[in-house]
Amino acid sequence: MTLAALIDLGVDADFIQSGLDSLNVPDLKLVVDDVKKCGFRSKFIVVKHPEQKAHRHLHHIDAMIDAADAITDTAKRLAKAIFLCIGEAEAKVHGCDLKKVHFHEVGALDSIADIVGVAIAIDSLGVDSVTSSWIPTGTGSITIDHGRVAVPAPATAEILIGVPVADCSIESELTTPTGAAIIKTLARSFGPAPAMIPHRVGYGAGSRDLPGQANVLRVVMGELLSTDGGHGSSHQRIESDRVVLLETNIDDATAEQLAEVAERLINAGALDVWQTPCVMKKGRLASVVSVLCNDSQTSTLQNLLFTHTSTIGIRHHSLDRVKLIRRHVEVTTPHGVARGKVVTLPDGSQRFAIEDDEAKRLATSAGVTSTQIREQAVQAWRAK
Repeated sequence: MTLAALIDLGVDADFIQSGLDSLNVPDLKLVVDDVKKCGFRSKFIVVKHPEQKAHRHLHHIDAMIDAADAITDTAKRLAKAIFLCIGEAEAKVHGCDLKKVHFHEVGALDSIADIVGVAIAIDSLGVDSVTSSWIPTGTGSITIDHGRVAVPAPATAEILIGVPVADCSIESELTTPTGAAIIKTLARSFGPAPAMIPHRVGYGAGSRDLPGQANVLRVVMGELLSTDGGHGSSHQRIESDRVVLLETNIDDATAEQLAEVAERLINAGALDVWQTPCVMKKGRLASVVSVLCNDSQTSTLQNLLFTHTSTIGIRHHSLDRVKLIRRHVEVTTPHGVARGKVVTLPDGSQRFAIEDDEAKRLATSAGVTSTQIREQAVQAWRAK
């Protein structure tokens, strides 16, 4: 439903298909249709693919994504973070190691296409933040591979730890593990929609028909209003939110091991990761590993630190953060189109910077330095 809503919002289905094609799965195709749910038009997606009954492990799926040359690094990290969220929940529910988790529903090619497609779509939109309403899970029971279980399914319930869940009396599974992982990974906050100017609205339909209401997911994309209710006023161009800072001291890891941990944290959804040299008790040289994340990602990232480092304790700080308003734009350089960010400073002036991945990509294909690409991108932005 999320992917269908994003396509209805305006994301090019052919662009998503080109990314899915690079997963190297023959005949994996998105079929997008217009349908009506309780009289409301919405998009509905069917994924066509060859029959494959083999279960997949997380490293198989990660390898598929890593090898996809038509998907950006940002979209790859997002897709892998969603799969990691599901994998950790399944490992907890079944009491097994993450490496041994079999992906049942999620391992199916239609779910792989759904998750990777959402990652491609979100990356292409260049959104700065996502807010979700409280999550309705439904009631009743469903049948899964392990028998009859209550709604929400065990993996869904595990994923939604720390996420606000709405009171809902509809006897149906309204949120699957896939849907729960997508929204938990994407959303920075949960609750009422923020003050904003809507620019686009998209509707994605589910397969079931619900009694008395449309089974659709609505996505609204827009521009946040400043805290005083103005729109781009010269005296208020600063946003604020709350984030979590995780910290732990490590004194027995090599630089290579710490770099690997940092990469895993970023791939799992951390906003930022950095290391600070320090001296611990008994004069030991060590590093403080700091992880900045949204509250919904805290559990996942804590578990990752416990699993992949020797730490036995993690400090947890809730922080207020202020940040400049930014928007994503595309500029045309002599060597191709590139994406970047335009940041508005408190005095109303603006500055532009090309995305690092874009600079590297164009520099590699053109045989020039990334510095040249950055300079050309700034010149192109100023000329717009």
